[in-house]
Amino acid sequence: MIEFNEKTVWITGASSGIGKALALKISSLKANIVLSSRNKEELENVAKQCKGEAYILPLDLEKPEAFEKATQSVVKKYGSIDLLINNGGISQRSEASQTSIDVDRKLMEINYFGTIGLTKSVLSIMQKQQKGHIVTISSLSGKFGFFLRSAYAASKFAQLGFFESLRLEEEKNNIDISMVFPGFVNTDISKNALSGTGVQHGVKDQNQQNGISPEKCAQDIIDGIIDNKHEIYTGGKEIWMVKIKRFFPSLFHKIIKKQSGT
Repeated sequence: MIEFNEKTVWITGASSGIGKALALKISSLKANIVLSSRNKEELENVAKQCKGEAYILPLDLEKPEAFEKATQSVVKKYGSIDLLINNGGISQRSEASQTSIDVDRKLMEINYFGTIGLTKSVLSIMQKQQKGHIVTISSLSGKFGFFLRSAYAASKFAQLGFFESLRLEEEKNNIDISMVFPGFVNTDISKNALSGTGVQHGVKDQNQQNGISPEKCAQDIIDGIIDNKHEIYTGGKEIWMVKIKRFFPSLFHKIIKKQSGT
């Protein structure tokens, strides 16, 4: 088990949704909070709601040249980075055949290359410390493909392969790796998703509308981090699809093909 008291916790995608909920809850545990996303104004709003000080550090996951400087600024301010929560990312709502290859590349650039780029920057700090914890927010789409999410699922599958490998390699340095697989959470991820042509989808999925709250999701994640779980699941009955796919693949296919992609 780990404690958050006086630990430095860096959260990407912290301006809204799950990232915001995590920031507010973890700040109440007396951690040093670092808030990152592209939207500085929204980060400032989140910081005002946090308990104690929150360090605002705007960051664009499509600009890896900024990662090292950002990492060093956190270390300069707090002396260490104890927990990195990779929550930043973007989704997609379009059939694969109608999705521009530029959209596929953009999702990989943000969700995969952006995430692992920042992780590698922070990793060198944790290796020197000989301790640390890296948490990456994936999705059930990182466990199985789903309608209208080919590029998104691909990026999340790629994350899983990278971080499972990293877990094995960094155990010797006392660096823990956790992957989070949320189901439907009531955030704006579908509204902010890209269409096949790269414009904003702009519509909130009914599945998201009926999902669990970001606060419930955040608490499940925090509980999983405290227990140092390798995989953390949060959501409604949809998370059972992971086990159904594993043990009853034919049944899984019959169920999943009847579901709505939105």
